[in-house]
Amino acid sequence: MGIFGLSKAKNKENEGMKLLTTTHDSIELSILKSILDGENIPYMVSDRGTGATMRIIAGYSMFGTDIYVPEEVFDSASELLDAYRNGEDVAEEEPVEGEEE
Repeated sequence: MGIFGLSKAKNKENEGMKLLTTTHDSIELSILKSILDGENIPYMVSDRGTGATMRIIAGYSMFGTDIYVPEEVFDSASELLDAYRNGEDVAEEEPVEGEEE
């Protein structure tokens, strides 16, 4: 797979980042980024090989796009990802002052 630049990928896990998930299409990538942004969880997106070009041209990358989060927030980010994929609410609603739960 060295032809496509996959073997030259930097190991992000050595930089204090942990792989949260790999996605293959732009729509899911946008949704996941939005969820992480909404919860103020920092992340880094890294396309595999020529995936960035393929995603722009075709809207899909056969190589995938990795989403990394800092190790210290991995568990909470993973819980959010699981909730999203299971169709659960990913954001807890804050009770409005004066309203009963």
